[in-house]
Amino acid sequence: MIKRKRAMGVGGLLALSVAVGADVAVGAPTADAAVRTTHSTDHPRLHKLLHRLTTVDGGPGALAEVRDRTGSTVLTSGVADVRSGAPVRRDSRFRIGSMTKPFVATVMLQLVGERRVALDAPVERYLPGVVRANGNDGRVITVRQLLQHTSGVPDVLDHLSPQEILKDPLAHRDTRDLVNIALAHPPTFEPGTGWRYSNTGYLLAGMIIEKVTGHSYAEEIRRRIITPLGLRDTYLPGDDPAIPGPHPRGYARPGEDAPLLDITAINPSVGGASGEMISSGTDLNRFLDALVRGKLLRPAQLREMTRTRPTGNADGRAYGLGLESRPLPCGGLYWGHTGDFPGYETAGGATIDGMQATVMVNLGPGGSDAQSDDMKAAVQAALCESHPSASQ
Repeated sequence: MIKRKRAMGVGGLLALSVAVGADVAVGAPTADAAVRTTHSTDHPRLHKLLHRLTTVDGGPGALAEVRDRTGSTVLTSGVADVRSGAPVRRDSRFRIGSMTKPFVATVMLQLVGERRVALDAPVERYLPGVVRANGNDGRVITVRQLLQHTSGVPDVLDHLSPQEILKDPLAHRDTRDLVNIALAHPPTFEPGTGWRYSNTGYLLAGMIIEKVTGHSYAEEIRRRIITPLGLRDTYLPGDDPAIPGPHPRGYARPGEDAPLLDITAINPSVGGASGEMISSGTDLNRFLDALVRGKLLRPAQLREMTRTRPTGNADGRAYGLGLESRPLPCGGLYWGHTGDFPGYETAGGATIDGMQATVMVNLGPGGSDAQSDDMKAAVQAALCESHPSASQ
């Protein structure tokens, strides 16, 4: 659902999906790009990281899709189902959690380009009376601050634990109720004076899109992004607990020594505009590529999206409007995001010179910090091994 502290950046595009488990295997061709044969000398660091994710880090299975302008390579490791031992399919779909946020931010910035939303207007203009509790005040919080996590609005996930969600995974959770859970607490800082990840900000962004357009944010994402780009594996499921098409089972580990819990069936409304979407490595690569190469936003709005501020992370992570940047160890930057949703963890990145990577692991919550670190390292390895001189 919902990426709280971890995320990635934009540039060229590389898709890597990880679902944790066995030996690495090469997938079959995708619809729009040939899958290159991968030999033992191809992506050696990525192979090692996928194996580590499904052994040392404890993930059941992992999938990585790497894409450049000549084609795609799909790597998998581990199993999609711990009971049957079925391998991870290269065309897997999965819950992408906070990788939903770049989609929502893109729609909002399209509305900015159409002059239907002003980035520096107060939230109160679009949602009168909604943000007015315990020091949280929509009259002094801007739309930009919601998208950049500088609003100070408390994160709902600080007050709704994963364990509480797992107790009743099929329950519908209304967006306004989730917002009110957060607003029952004081702001984390005065608007514009700090940075802290807040899923609540994107729940509010979804509400603004609905207010301005008269349609749900889901309908606007379908109309403005999914349909034009032909994203056949991408869904906004609403209350539907199923994942359509081929997919690995999603698992959680409720406690440190607890057995894996199958949490594949869950009501995605708990994520809403902050993290409900389902997609695939192929579709996420295509989306990130279109986004960073200016096919979805006008130049002025893309500049706003990629105008970042530091987050305080030692690795140089910076956050724009629904999009992060991180330095690559081989030089330059990549752009993207990360995402957590019960059962899955995802990371995706792209460089502006046409490299993409998306990573998915079918374990969360309960995965180790090492799992998250190794997923980010896998994205970086994929981008650098595919193009050692990758740059901004």
